[in-house]
Amino acid sequence: MGYVKTRSVPSIIAGTAVGVLYGLGGYRIQNRQPYGVELSLLASIVLGGSSIPRAIRLRKPVPVLLSVLSAFGLVTFGKAYQQKL
Repeated sequence: MGYVKTRSVPSIIAGTAVGVLYGLGGYRIQNRQPYGVELSLLASIVLGGSSIPRAIRLRKPVPVLLSVLSAFGLVTFGKAYQQKL
């Protein structure tokens, strides 16, 4: 979305990286391979680290939505990670 609005190359790189982490994590979880939960948790941390401060500062729909998504991922994958320990 950031790339569409502003032609921001860092936005497309970061969005692609987070998407790849979520996709790879989900694939590994589905196939019961190691490090799927950890990759998904990492994606949530990266997404939250970039979107939550922006959502607080700007209060625009896209950063708020991304913040909610990252918070959901942090809770979901954080619980899954704790259960693995």
